[in-house]
Amino acid sequence: MAAVDDLDDLDERFPCKLVLTIPFPTHRLANAALRSLAVDEELSQLVKRDFALTNNDGDTSTSEGKGVEADTVLLVTYRATTHRMLRVAVNGFLESVRLVVQVMEEADEDVVLRPSRETLVGAQGVESVEV
Repeated sequence: MAAVDDLDDLDERFPCKLVLTIPFPTHRLANAALRSLAVDEELSQLVKRDFALTNNDGDTSTSEGKGVEADTVLLVTYRATTHRMLRVAVNGFLESVRLVVQVMEEADEDVVLRPSRETLVGAQGVESVEV
């Protein structure tokens, strides 16, 4: 019963709430994003943020038979004391998400096998690979 009281108290202190769902193609990438983004603490004590991995059905408890590998959606819940604080925090967070996704696109382990935005022709130490 204490957990419900704690949640009610959190809702009173932080009345502004936003839930972001960010889908990824695999559990590995979703988990990497969670670990990368969770490192940075919120700069203001007027904002709280929680992370979870979920499946496409929105079920945060892993569905039976699907296993943890089905959890490919990053669920981020923001709570703040004012709408302005919520907006500022989420804007900064979305910039971090953009950076994490760009790094994944360019430096994922199978990046060599996918078409790139730039060519490697003439790059020192790079040999052409026939696929």
